Amino acid sequence: MTTKLPAFKAYDIRGKMPTELNPAMAYHIGRGLAQSTKATTAVLGMDSRLSSPDLLRAVAAGLAAEGVTCQSLGLCGTEEVYHSAGAGHADIGIMVTASHNPVDYNGMKFVKRGGLPFSATADLGPVEEYTRTHLHEPVPESIPEVPTVSYRNEYVQHLLQFIDIKAIPAQTIVINAGNGAAGPTADAILAHLPQLSVIRLNHEPDGTFPNGIPNPLLPENRHSTVEAVQQLGATLGIAWDGDFDRCFLYDSSGTFVSNYYVAGMLAQTMLAQYPGSSIVHDPRLHWDTEAAILAAGGTPVISKVGHSNIKPTMRQHNAPFAGEISGHFYFRDFFYCDTGMLPWLLTLQYLAQSGQSLKQVLASRIAAAPASEELNFVTPTPAREYLEQLKASLPTGGDVTTVDGISIALPQGQPEWRANIRASNTEPLLRLNVEARDATTLQSQIAALTHLIESGGAHPASDH
Repeated sequence: MTTKLPAFKAYDIRGKMPTELNPAMAYHIGRGLAQSTKATTAVLGMDSRLSSPDLLRAVAAGLAAEGVTCQSLGLCGTEEVYHSAGAGHADIGIMVTASHNPVDYNGMKFVKRGGLPFSATADLGPVEEYTRTHLHEPVPESIPEVPTVSYRNEYVQHLLQFIDIKAIPAQTIVINAGNGAAGPTADAILAHLPQLSVIRLNHEPDGTFPNGIPNPLLPENRHSTVEAVQQLGATLGIAWDGDFDRCFLYDSSGTFVSNYYVAGMLAQTMLAQYPGSSIVHDPRLHWDTEAAILAAGGTPVISKVGHSNIKPTMRQHNAPFAGEISGHFYFRDFFYCDTGMLPWLLTLQYLAQSGQSLKQVLASRIAAAPASEELNFVTPTPAREYLEQLKASLPTGGDVTTVDGISIALPQGQPEWRANIRASNTEPLLRLNVEARDATTLQSQIAALTHLIESGGAHPASDH
């Protein structure tokens, strides 16, 4: 049986440095990418992690060894790499990032010309095989710098086409880049919105992450944003993960807003532009999303989690938008790719048009479908195997679907709660999401399902 390289995940590369990923491996990944994709040009970008420059140069050197012409965007966001390849500036795009993973991790995300995603089997599979085969071969002692290029102005103009800048009134907002890559790009966008008074937190890129890993899903990382919104009377708080392909919102009271409800709100903004369209969503939580889509005259379409699944489903249904509860929001007019900058711009415009605060817009929907945050568990055996073992113990008598992991809705016909349990595609974790028709039922089912998951030896993941 062939040994799998642990850094190769379902649709990207992510591993612990230097045991699971390192510059020597990145060099072979570059050669494998060139042979697998037959690309002649590549554009590369990187997040603020201290290991990212060496990885970028190494993968570029591997590509160049196979005749691929490479250009570097330098420090940027994943969506800037998506834009560069989507707009036709290169055959493939490679973003060196580990997003929200711990500080000793790094990785790579990929895109093809036109914004097409990499296939796990047809594209990443051969790259993994090449890397495994050549892993112990020597690499060049000296790796050159990569020529730099910038398409940031073009990218910013692309985003601004989605909104009416003048429709956004003067107000104070708080932004928190988490010392990741978001700061400089946010500044480039905000230069076009001079009416906004902007409070910047943890704004400078710093790969030592002195204020914690840029992961707003961790409650301990929210305090500074909450306090700034409350103390300064901001209308909106915005935070990003390390490569800012996800954004997270705080309402004017400083309350962290689940992206579950943001997905439904953004779906309605896109359906106002494209009436009757299909909107794609993931299966983890979806009562509110489906209700929002149907209320706006759209057709909800469910997809497995992850960009390599979401993007083809969007193309299949010509969907103008797709939302995941993780905070990945995809737009047909952004090459069917996800962006963490466009959602907050659209939110500011939507709130101005509605004349309401974010809290007012979402209050009734949150009350109608209260939901847990995503709960993560470390399992004693691989998460997929562990889930298989759990199947026999799960509640019966309701609607069960297996689009991605296992979704259960009880009681059958008129469910009062539903849950999704699935293995992560990017981390060695089992993930649980629960929603209900009232807060009491929600809490009781979270407790019951947590107890069930832990009964086989799993325990909560402390850093997710």
